[in-house]
Amino acid sequence: MENPASQIAAILERNRRVETDKAWEVSWTRRLFITALTYGIAVLFLRLIDNPSFWLNAAVPALGYCLSTLSLPWIKQWWMRHHRA
Repeated sequence: MENPASQIAAILERNRRVETDKAWEVSWTRRLFITALTYGIAVLFLRLIDNPSFWLNAAVPALGYCLSTLSLPWIKQWWMRHHRA
């Protein structure tokens, strides 16, 4: 059986990992990376199907994703106010 000090240290370490993971989920680095990845994949796909404006048209899903990440925190706050456990 572990001693209480090592159990507390393990809990604190887990809390640090969870907080870091949460910070990553809402970070602009993550949002921009996914936006760029979405744009790149859309460019490749649209180019493959010979879309004449593939550079411009690929911006639609990328910007859609980016805009959705901006609106979700507001929606989450609204939802939390109306659905308290």
